[in-house]
Amino acid sequence: MRVIHSPVQAEHTYRHEVVSGLPVPAYEVPARAAAIRDALERDGRHRLAEPRGWGLGPILAVHDADLVGYLEGAWAEWVASGRAARRTAIVPDTFLLAGYRGAMGEASRPVAPEGRIGYWCFDTMTPLMEGTYRAARAAVDVAVEVAEAVLDGERAAYGLCRPPGHHAARGMFGGYCYLNNAAIAAEWLVRRSRMRVGILDVDVHHGNGTQAIFYERADVAYASLHSDPQRLYPYFSGSAEETGEGPGLGATLNVPLAMGTDDDAYLMALERAVDWLLDRTDGPLVVSLGLDTFEQDPLGDLAITHDGFRRCGELVAGAGRPLVIVQEGGYAVAGLGEAARQWLAGVDARAAAHRPE
Repeated sequence: MRVIHSPVQAEHTYRHEVVSGLPVPAYEVPARAAAIRDALERDGRHRLAEPRGWGLGPILAVHDADLVGYLEGAWAEWVASGRAARRTAIVPDTFLLAGYRGAMGEASRPVAPEGRIGYWCFDTMTPLMEGTYRAARAAVDVAVEVAEAVLDGERAAYGLCRPPGHHAARGMFGGYCYLNNAAIAAEWLVRRSRMRVGILDVDVHHGNGTQAIFYERADVAYASLHSDPQRLYPYFSGSAEETGEGPGLGATLNVPLAMGTDDDAYLMALERAVDWLLDRTDGPLVVSLGLDTFEQDPLGDLAITHDGFRRCGELVAGAGRPLVIVQEGGYAVAGLGEAARQWLAGVDARAAAHRPE
């Protein structure tokens, strides 16, 4: 399988994040991508390459230009303010909530750097630092390169994206995500193929950003399997009642899962989601491949094993659609490389079983 990765993604690095008001060692670290890359290199069955630069066009097709401009210039503003000498990461102090303004209308955009990030970011776990924007741009290049490979005839290709993307909405970022790699890939596919594209999100956390971007559209169907948001981040989206609006009504499927869901139960839900997507699309499937469903993941509460990941890859590949596989979460670094290797091995095994003699 073709595997696309970029060393630039390692430039986004930080030691601590804020969770429940406390500083904790960062989970979204460069070692995640390194573990996956090393495992796939050792496997020997994959063709690893770096992406071309695809420019701003694919990003601005999905994201608000002002958000992108903020991400691009935030660190330079932070340095110019003199704050970088004391704090090597920008973290919000205050968030813009709908209830804050009420009937007063839209808020003006703050000048202070701490206020500016709170205008765009929705949590305390997604800091900005010197290399963040470059890394996020590289992750987008990876995702678009994979989408283009599938359009060129690859049956499946994998993008080792970091930082992840599915929590980033059109004009908002958070959840370790700055630009929505999967949404950008899906939009690229729609515009280039003129087909209806499916997104299969298997991260343990609901992809609120991806859902929001396509919630009112019929040409991209979004199906997500995730831990019930009543108990797990991002809390405020991902219920089964969210099915789309307007032209997109019926083009969103959420499958909240019980704590401790194991391989067999997960595969039943996955089959349902894949069948649902096949009924509503005729083009490639974009897979938001979160591996934080792993039984040992520190941020999840499901119980998928390495063998389960292989079976998941086989099931998804069995749909017979070209697959644009884009890496999302997964934070049990010691087991992460094997989890990715097994998921892709499942895809390869199903492809080999259907290859003409």
